[in-house]
Amino acid sequence: MNVKTVLILLILALATIFALVCVLLTRGRAPSTCQHQRPEQEDTDDSQSLVFADLTPEEMVEVVRYLQGNLGVQLVDASRAKPSDNCIASVDLQVPAKAEVLQFLDGGGARPPREALAVLYFGNQPDPNVTEYVVGPLPTPVYHRDVTVQKYGGKVPYHRRPVTGKEYVDINTLIQQELQKAPRFLATCCESDGTDLAILTTAPRGFKSGDRATWFVLFHSVAGTGYYLSPVGLEVLVEHGDLHVSRWQLRQVFYNGQYFASTTDLEGAFVANLLKVIRIKKPQAEVVLGSMKPRRPPGNPRPLQYEPQGPRYSVRDNRVTFQGWSIAFGMNPNSGPRLFDIRYRGERIVYELSLQEALALYGSNCPGGMSTRYLDGSFGIGRFAYELVRGLDCPYTATYVDRHYLAESETPKTNQNSLCIFEHDAALPLRRHFSDSQSLYYGGLQKNTLVIRAISTLINYDYIWDFMFHSSGAVEVRVHATGYISSSFFHGRGTDYGNRVGPYTLGTMHLHHIHYKVDLDVNGQLNFLETQDMGYELVKDPWSMQNTIERPYLRRERLEREDEAAFLLNTPMPRYLSFAGPQPNKWGHLRSYRIQIVSFAGEHLPASSPMERSISWGRYQLAVTRRKEEEPTSTSIYNQNDPWTPTVTFADFIDNETITNEDLVAWISVGFLHVPHAEDVPNTVTVGNGVGFFLRPYNYFDEDPSVDSPDSVYFSSEQDAGACGANPLACLPTDACVPRLPPFHYGGFLNL
Repeated sequence: MNVKTVLILLILALATIFALVCVLLTRGRAPSTCQHQRPEQEDTDDSQSLVFADLTPEEMVEVVRYLQGNLGVQLVDASRAKPSDNCIASVDLQVPAKAEVLQFLDGGGARPPREALAVLYFGNQPDPNVTEYVVGPLPTPVYHRDVTVQKYGGKVPYHRRPVTGKEYVDINTLIQQELQKAPRFLATCCESDGTDLAILTTAPRGFKSGDRATWFVLFHSVAGTGYYLSPVGLEVLVEHGDLHVSRWQLRQVFYNGQYFASTTDLEGAFVANLLKVIRIKKPQAEVVLGSMKPRRPPGNPRPLQYEPQGPRYSVRDNRVTFQGWSIAFGMNPNSGPRLFDIRYRGERIVYELSLQEALALYGSNCPGGMSTRYLDGSFGIGRFAYELVRGLDCPYTATYVDRHYLAESETPKTNQNSLCIFEHDAALPLRRHFSDSQSLYYGGLQKNTLVIRAISTLINYDYIWDFMFHSSGAVEVRVHATGYISSSFFHGRGTDYGNRVGPYTLGTMHLHHIHYKVDLDVNGQLNFLETQDMGYELVKDPWSMQNTIERPYLRRERLEREDEAAFLLNTPMPRYLSFAGPQPNKWGHLRSYRIQIVSFAGEHLPASSPMERSISWGRYQLAVTRRKEEEPTSTSIYNQNDPWTPTVTFADFIDNETITNEDLVAWISVGFLHVPHAEDVPNTVTVGNGVGFFLRPYNYFDEDPSVDSPDSVYFSSEQDAGACGANPLACLPTDACVPRLPPFHYGGFLNL
């Protein structure tokens, strides 16, 4: 072997050793830190969306200061106000009129003045009432105008006002005083002196307009767990309509199927051995029904969603943009999430998409349960959207946004991180095809969506509100219910109204009905409502005329009036129902968006009920009406405490006006019947308890707009599918990185 050959072999050996060393050194090395790239910015003016922005804390403070100095009456802070006082109940954004906003957004007009809507309780007046003022312009108000009569046709009677926290405190004080009159009964039935029992409100509060008498249900309370599953069988009826707290009275007592005029009578019946007492031991924290404390130590970490190069969406002020989408977002403290000016590829599709109301209607053989019809807007769907838990309520790396509100106080409150925004990998193709004939190829697109989410805790239930935006141009709206079921004391024929889920706990049946407003502007403000469905026609086959064929065909119809477009709950509705604009697409069809509802709603309250008109929106799975500035919402916070003379009656919106070539609104109801069962303990799970609707493009485009997505994948049999240049999925291993996770922090208990 000559010297040249030896040198060549030596060089090759050194090169091999160097390569092996490099492999060994890099094998155990952690992936690099993800390098964030700024998402592409939409070519629009970010400041325009501020016309819809929620009030800032500074603006709220200025409104309070203005009202204190310009109404000419003494105002008491609502957190300590008695019914006989005047107070500021709430301050929120006064959304400008649509015509003014569109002139500003689209016509180069002036920005509408920024104004607030202030709700005041006037108890210290000869004629106590609720008054609403528009205050402006912000940030430095100089005027206010009373809009109560304009909005509601008259003054709002004082008894319709929502119950304040201070009122509940005073009621609890009265109940505790009355419980002290039955010490031996309480010690025997509940191992309690009454002071450690939790007290849960019901609603509405009586049987006729002017009533303010509420059943309160008593439960064993154990720190660290939900008391809602531990009823003790005792319920009390409190009359609290008088302006003077000293005149409030406990009117009736219920225990284990029997009614008494007072706790004194209850104690007397117990002492006289005329009462069947169920002895319930005070639950212990480690064994209490419904405890959510983990029963096993943590296991291996679960999968984590992250963005290798940072978020592909952008959030500026109250506006989020993502792959052609642009949405202005906000939160009404009463009715909850609200979105405005939803655009795709620069075109407005929806002017307003907002939650209106959440109804929970119960059945039971106990007075509190059987009389409960919660209208959660009156409690505060947006106000009680608390801080989200990073990594569980939303992905760890989501963008978290603070929301501010002013309610029952003169000082603004902040729910930190109470709204989240993230891109969601659905682990499902949006579209795909594997071709195994003619030519061989694969093409597809992953289903990734932008999600805007908030979660409201309304006493026992937690509602997860999702608004999702797809690369196909579709909008998906979804709500899931979780949290604790509400329960009654199990006695008598309790299983006629639910299932037994504990020794003395009846999981009571109930309906969840949710209402949304969808102001669609499809290819412009003026739209038509078109339906399509199928039928069969029997025809002879045209090639022989000897046989017959049942041929499906399309039934097309344009609905002309509101009565035609009001579809009652649980009745057949056209499978295709679309808002159509005036212009056709490339193929000659009117550009449209289809409404597709996914719901399993229970039966609506019978029309014969004296309170049905207050929730008459629940009659309809879908109702389409002409948009009117004087019909901004389908309900009112005042409907809860006076459902017999509702302040807003949705059914009156439907008066058979023409809906052809008009600015239209779709009002959509979704919901489900829930019969609680053993698996609802400790909490109702979200699986199977989600409903909602889609807004889907229907001939709006000339083809599926997702073909322009940069995430599209295509490779043929003639390509190397493992090559990064041919298939972006092949690039992922080389792009692997470690996300930079912020430290976990939670401050959701701070404002309670």
